[in-house]
Amino acid sequence: MMMFNDQAANLRRQMKKRHQTKQAKTISVVSGKGGVGKSNFILNFAIKLSERQQSVLILDLDIGMGNIDILLGLQAKYSIVQMYENKWPIHDIIEKGPNSISYIAAGSGLSEIFNQDDSMFDYFLEQFSEIINEYDYIFFDMGAGVTDVSLSYILATDECFVVTTPEPTAMMDAYSMIKHIDQYNQELPFYLLINRVDSTKEGKLVINRLQKVSEQFLAKSLTALGLVPFDKKVSKAVIAQVPFTLYDPATKASRAVDQIARQYLSDTINLDKKRSSLFIHKLKSYITDNRS
Repeated sequence: MMMFNDQAANLRRQMKKRHQTKQAKTISVVSGKGGVGKSNFILNFAIKLSERQQSVLILDLDIGMGNIDILLGLQAKYSIVQMYENKWPIHDIIEKGPNSISYIAAGSGLSEIFNQDDSMFDYFLEQFSEIINEYDYIFFDMGAGVTDVSLSYILATDECFVVTTPEPTAMMDAYSMIKHIDQYNQELPFYLLINRVDSTKEGKLVINRLQKVSEQFLAKSLTALGLVPFDKKVSKAVIAQVPFTLYDPATKASRAVDQIARQYLSDTINLDKKRSSLFIHKLKSYITDNRS
């Protein structure tokens, strides 16, 4: 039986919210195809942000295919599917991971959670508004494909991370994803993460190609988030169900993610970190448009 927060805990949260003015930066994490290491990257990136005193929540929205809890070697007690099915408060389904990161498991049982009726959507907005002031960053780990409604969640975020590998099919799918998203929101910033590169030269070549194509055909600038090298230790960490930045902090991939997190938090790449997110307002607007 679920243990719900008592009235005192709810009161403390309300008092805390009254003194908070900034909202979390919301970031959607997408890939053109599955199997490129999207969830593994964002989990380890979140750990590195947390090491730098940033409070982070990962919301796994890859329903039925989510694997954040598996990568952590944990069995989530609750999931976002259960929140909807049982009308549970969102605070009661938030799980704790290493380095103080928080996550919400995707769960299974609903083939498409985004096909929500109005009451489910209103419930999500109500619950999400309870937590948006409690974190510095909230990551939406999206499934590889998109529907009209799930696209609305991506469009409403402050930034979109696109994860790909140097494989030609992965690059093509990543570009197709960017093109599809951009036609609905030209203001959404994109950040490119190239995973499993054999060399820095190869990774930079992939970034340059995607940037050039995007600028030529979409008139869209893409920001290079960084490169993560191919590293056998990553596979060993996945098998051990331990985030690779904790499994071996000195390995190549771990050092790369650490550098990416450091750069992301610097003023050169993330000048507007503290601006307020309009996620809830934008999401409501996009969903309304879809249903009209």
